[in-house]
Amino acid sequence: MALKATAPPRRGVVYIATGSGHFDAARASAASLRATNPSLGIVAFTDQPGPAPEFDELLPIDTPHARSKVDLMPKSPFEETLFIDSDTRVVGDLSEAFRLLERFDVALAHRVYDPGRLARESAPHTPPAAYPEHNSGVFFFRRTPEVLDFLANWAVAYHARGKKADQVSLREQLWKSDLRIAILPRRYNVRQYSWVDHLGWRGPRPVVLHINLFHPTKQGGPIRKRLEALSVPPLRRINPLAEAIPQRK
Repeated sequence: MALKATAPPRRGVVYIATGSGHFDAARASAASLRATNPSLGIVAFTDQPGPAPEFDELLPIDTPHARSKVDLMPKSPFEETLFIDSDTRVVGDLSEAFRLLERFDVALAHRVYDPGRLARESAPHTPPAAYPEHNSGVFFFRRTPEVLDFLANWAVAYHARGKKADQVSLREQLWKSDLRIAILPRRYNVRQYSWVDHLGWRGPRPVVLHINLFHPTKQGGPIRKRLEALSVPPLRRINPLAEAIPQRK
């Protein structure tokens, strides 16, 4: 499935997409990434056939499951990697976020919603309830032995729990690790964005939108999908760099 045999750049972005819907979503996200960050390498692990010109390379997934990312993130070909979910649009420059890896091992955002289970599960053998969950859908990491060990432990913990959600085991493994963890500002993993958010936004513009509008199974019926699409401003209004993103039907 490989498309190119050239050596990958030092920094790059990895998508992991199973099924045609998620693969199409990843292609749309990668097109936005390519337009706004043309110097980054882009690869996709997938069980879908090519061609897909948005990616530099397609790599196979031999045993796909709902959270294949826990198994495949360590296989990134880059020294510095951004793993990003398929239900995203990259509308700004990622270079400053990659610079976090000059001093930190991983960088990711806190989960916006604080689940009540954190308080219920708090016990001597678990992280304190005050230790938050992190969103794994925008995840920068360095290729070091310590990070690779952490990712391997996360995969083992995820499969041992037998849960569909990966962020429970991620929280536990981050708590146990000695990794240097940088917390991304909200603009690098915007989980909700509408005209109301746009008009009230203060500070630097969003860089990564990670919203249901771009998810292949969370859009609802055609009426809801249309209403949600109308509620989100055009990408070029959200960040001027998004002007370069090709329009998709």
